[in-house]
Amino acid sequence: MTEAVGPEPLLSESQVADAVDGLAVRLAPRLAPDAVVVCLLTGGLWFAADLTRALARRGRPLAFDAIWLTAYGDRTRHSGTTTVLAGLRRPVTGRQVLVVDDVLESGLSLEAARRLLLAAGASEVLTAVFALKPSPRPDRRPPDAFAWTAPDRFLVGYGMDAAGAYRTLPWIGALPQA
Repeated sequence: MTEAVGPEPLLSESQVADAVDGLAVRLAPRLAPDAVVVCLLTGGLWFAADLTRALARRGRPLAFDAIWLTAYGDRTRHSGTTTVLAGLRRPVTGRQVLVVDDVLESGLSLEAARRLLLAAGASEVLTAVFALKPSPRPDRRPPDAFAWTAPDRFLVGYGMDAAGAYRTLPWIGALPQA
């Protein structure tokens, strides 16, 4: 009988918290008082919650909204197509927007959100991700800010999942390589 192997820990819960706090310190001065944070669901939810609280502690209690995009499904690679499952609930016309997501790999979802927000009238769209992975695409737009440089591994935890599993872990790990 083969024993199931779980994720290899890469970043502890306290290291995740420290990285988010450090990012908030760097981001707070760049954000307008009336900026809107837009979380990319579902993976970005954990990071967005922690980041918005850290920004509020630094004098930036920002408005919050979310966009639900899908591009991965239960696959481990971006499908190449991003579909909007649920859009904005508040207007962003004339406002600075900070798009927040868990990980930047291909950049396709983040770029789709950026275009959508500019089309909705945002005056500026900044992007922040927790984990920045090496790019498989030479034309990928870099994020405006990131908390952690991640290895080129399949990450889970802190919003990142494998077909729905491991998303709620408070730390980040990598699945064993096949």
